[in-house]
Amino acid sequence: MRVGEHLNAALHAVFERTPDLYLLGEDVADPYGGAFKITRGLSTRFPGRVLTTPISENAITGVAAGLALSGDRAIVEIMFGDFAALAFDQVLNFASKSVSMYGTRVPMRMVVRCPVGGGRGYGPTHSQSLQKHFVGIPHLSLYELSPFHDCEAVLDEMLSLGEPCVLFEDKVLYTRPAGLAEPPFCLAVEGGVARVFLDGPPDCVIIAPGGLAHRAMAAMRSLLVEEEITCTLLVPSRLYPFDVAALDADLPVAHVFVVEESTGGGTWGAEVAHLLHRRHWDRLAGPVTLVHSAASIIPTAAHLEREVLVDESTIYRAIRETLRG
Repeated sequence: MRVGEHLNAALHAVFERTPDLYLLGEDVADPYGGAFKITRGLSTRFPGRVLTTPISENAITGVAAGLALSGDRAIVEIMFGDFAALAFDQVLNFASKSVSMYGTRVPMRMVVRCPVGGGRGYGPTHSQSLQKHFVGIPHLSLYELSPFHDCEAVLDEMLSLGEPCVLFEDKVLYTRPAGLAEPPFCLAVEGGVARVFLDGPPDCVIIAPGGLAHRAMAAMRSLLVEEEITCTLLVPSRLYPFDVAALDADLPVAHVFVVEESTGGGTWGAEVAHLLHRRHWDRLAGPVTLVHSAASIIPTAAHLEREVLVDESTIYRAIRETLRG
């Protein structure tokens, strides 16, 4: 099963047993089923609870927050995650604040789904990874779609937190196989963190969100074959707040790399590095290495896009240069 199909099946399962759940977004109803077909079949199966909306991300998110404030549950599909900027006021100043600003805790059960990332030639305004702009907002949890985690369990977790969540979904993942780590790597998922590894202690650890998993594994394979460098990849489902203690068992190593597709500066990776420095500084040979995209818009042309975005070769070079000099 592909990751997109897995997410679609998870939405069907959650809707089946959650009668107060609504989904709102542009073109989400059948026969279109969303720009990436993630909502296919939902409006036919659950009429009245899957609502195709006008083109206004601010309004869509505001209505969903209103449903959550009234005690229902809501999922918003932002057609392209770039347009979440248009809904930022509703996320920052209404949904997240409503959890605590009325004098008592109010459960705000809503999820904003954001397809993100480049690699598909969609150009500067349809290819960004804006995760860093949502880090640090009180009562707002951030998750990222992963090829390894169970989508239904992740949706259940987000809808049960009682605070709004953003689910970032790297678009290149939709067509990737779900639940697999190709040989020679092994896969284990425990406590919200997926671990891709080889037997024996690794030379370094890579921490990356789900959208970077396949690029990281490709780099790991090349490093193993060409440089005899072994890596362990850790993929958390929840990006923020980040549970750094969940990584303790895998971090008695000297070299740690955090990889993300966002541009550098004020990023999720910097937050993770800060937490790791405080907790594991005595074990590290040096600062955690941050690997991110270039400080540039994302071009539409494929050959220019590859020069800007983090890919297998970017990760490979960062690790090789650090470990081999």
